[in-house]
Order: sequence, then C-alpha cells, then structure tokens
Amino acid sequence: MTDLHIDIDRLIERLAALAEIGAIAGTEGCARLALTDEDRAGRDLVVSWMHDLELNVTIDGIGNVVGVMAGSTEGAPVMTGSHIDTVRTGGRYDGNLGVLAGLEVIETLRIANVTPDRPLAVAFFTDEEGARFPPDMLGSLVYVGGMGVEEAHAITGIDGATVGSELDRIGYLGSAPLPGAAPHAFVELHVEQGPVLETEGLTIGAVTGVQGISWTEVTVTGQSNHAGTTPMELRRDPGVVAFKVGSFVHELAHELGAPQVATVGRIEMHPNLVNVVPASATFTIDLRHTDNDMLLKAERRTKDFLTAAAASENCTIELRSLARFDPVIFDETVVCAVENIATAQGHAVRRMPSGAGHDAQMLARVCPTGMVFVPSVGGVSHNPAEYTSPEDLEAGANVLLHVMLDLAAT
Repeated sequence: MTDLHIDIDRLIERLAALAEIGAIAGTEGCARLALTDEDRAGRDLVVSWMHDLELNVTIDGIGNVVGVMAGSTEGAPVMTGSHIDTVRTGGRYDGNLGVLAGLEVIETLRIANVTPDRPLAVAFFTDEEGARFPPDMLGSLVYVGGMGVEEAHAITGIDGATVGSELDRIGYLGSAPLPGAAPHAFVELHVEQGPVLETEGLTIGAVTGVQGISWTEVTVTGQSNHAGTTPMELRRDPGVVAFKVGSFVHELAHELGAPQVATVGRIEMHPNLVNVVPASATFTIDLRHTDNDMLLKAERRTKDFLTAAAASENCTIELRSLARFDPVIFDETVVCAVENIATAQGHAVRRMPSGAGHDAQMLARVCPTGMVFVPSVGGVSHNPAEYTSPEDLEAGANVLLHVMLDLAAT
C-alpha cells in the first residue's frame, strides 16, 4: 500500500478541463459563481467523472453532491472533498483541487484493485465561497445541520435570485436527506492561499484549525446633496463614515497584532456620482482571528467606532450579519495522520492554522476532521494568477491518498 501513488498528469488534466468552464479570457482563471449556468456545467462535468468511476452519487436539498466508493465493510465513509464554485475572479485550484484530488484517489485505488476497509466518499459542497449567496460554506453548513434547508433556500443573492429557485433552475435540487449522514472522518486537500509554506520552503501544511470569521454588511444613510454648494459643516455624508471605518479596521488589526486581520472588501455608494454627496453607503467588514475572545473584542471595538463615526456625521446605520463562525480546532488524530504520513513520504511539513474558511470547519462539527495544505506561489489566491506547482499538487494528493486509507483502517 505504501507504493500507491496518484497520477499527476491525470489530475492536472481534470483541473484544466474544469477550468475551461467559466474561463476568464487571457488568464488561467475561471469564474463559476454558485448556482449559475457555469456552476451547473462544472457540476455536470464532475458528476460525469463520478459516474465514470462507478461511484454511488447522491444530491441533497442544498445541491451538495457526494460520490461513494464501497469498502470491504459497511459503515460511515471516510470523506474528502471541497467545492467547485469560485469567486468572480477565481483561480483553477481553490476548492477544485480538493474535489478532483479526491476523484484521483478513487481512480488510483480502482486501477490498483485496492478496496479500502471503509467506504470512501468524495463530495463537493454548494456555495462555499459565499460570493453570490451569503454566508460562505453554505452547503456544508446545511449538511451538518447548522442551518435549515428552508432557511437556506430563502437566501437572496447579490443579483436578487434565491438559493432555492436557482437550485431548481439548474437541476440540482436533490432529494438526499438533510442534515447529511456524518462521515467516519473528513480530510480536505487545499491550496494554502497564503505565503507561509512557500516562504519557509515547505511542501505540506498539517492544518490545526480554522480561524473565526465575522462578516457584517453596514448601510450608512445620510443626505444626498450638491457637492459644490453644500458647506462641509452642514453635510450628512455616509461616504465619510465608510472611509473612516475602513481606515479604523486596518489600524485595529495592526494594533491587535497577528493573526488578527480586517478587510473592507466591498463598498457601494448611492447615487455614486462625482458631484453629489452620497445619500447612502453600503459596505462590508470582514474580521478574522484564531481566538474567539479576540474576535469578539475586534467586533466590539469596530461597532463602537462605527456608531461614533455615524453620529459625528449625523448619519444613521443599519447592520446585517452575513456570517459568523467561531474558530475551529481540528481533530488531533487526523492532524497527526497528515503530519506523520507527509513526513514518511519525505516532505517538509509544519502544523499551521488556516486563515481562510473551508468546508472542513463545518464537517468538524460532526466528525474527526483535518486538512492538508500545499503551497500557493506568491501566496496568491482568489485571483486568476493562482498557481501551485505540479510537484506540490502531486505531493498533496499522495498525502491525501494515504491519510484516507489510514483513517479507513480505523
């Protein structure tokens, strides 16, 4: 069994084929927002590969797709997987690697005539990015019972569509029950999406957990007026509030220190004209930390500042939580399996937390869970320039293969 290894050329071919769907012209990237026509085409392709591998494929009421390979015994499977939806300017590895490497694990075992002790499952979860329908990790959240399917179906996206109507439209409103059955264990292969592994000359990250995430949408309302004739002291300018808050959260992250991060990633002004004081400003605040107490502190400080800034400009504010997830600690048994197998295969490995959210953090609610990271060149992700070398892709997929076999034997 230690001689088993994946076929990197086959994995790269599948990554390239999936990246052609929603391809961004002139780049290596792709755009497949959740439940769009492009997402449907990507789903159809991956499901066809699952059927080619003779997996038992099911689709649930939030559109999560699970393909299962039988083991020599019955019982809950060892599951791997991730997502195939992307942000609007996505790369070809984020999420996709975890799903397609899972298929490569299955194909490797099929060719070698190896039957695992337990069943193995490969899943891709709906709307992991949250780029069209908040919150992120929506499909896996519903899978583990963290949100009811009816509530999820009612979520309205950035374009006014609802999750339920779009699932029905693209043909992925499935019948498999929710919450889904808990796996025996879950392990997810993913590109790091950060610079640590590359900077330190390492190949594998044994991920210890995922930092907490707080997403808030803020709407500040003032008064639209003429930009040339309205004296500064008589303005009610929501844009000023938005810019003050953006600067504040940046400074707050530096003050609190690593691993605190803070981002104002989207801002919209109305009426958004060069010579008009805006009537409203709507923007998002993304706060993350590995320690929940520190995350709560950042949230309180930000809300207090926002309230004061709005009052100083004689504006009103409305807050809407888009996502709030506590930090997650992964199972020590799975983390050790990743670390030990990577070391045995001759890779330089380190334990590390994840700065990004992943479906694995949801699965950790119901089963032992861990992740395998491989380097991202330049730390670039959510960008068409995202890249991980074939050698690192191969290393990560081989670690995944043997971690899954190891967990299936327990």
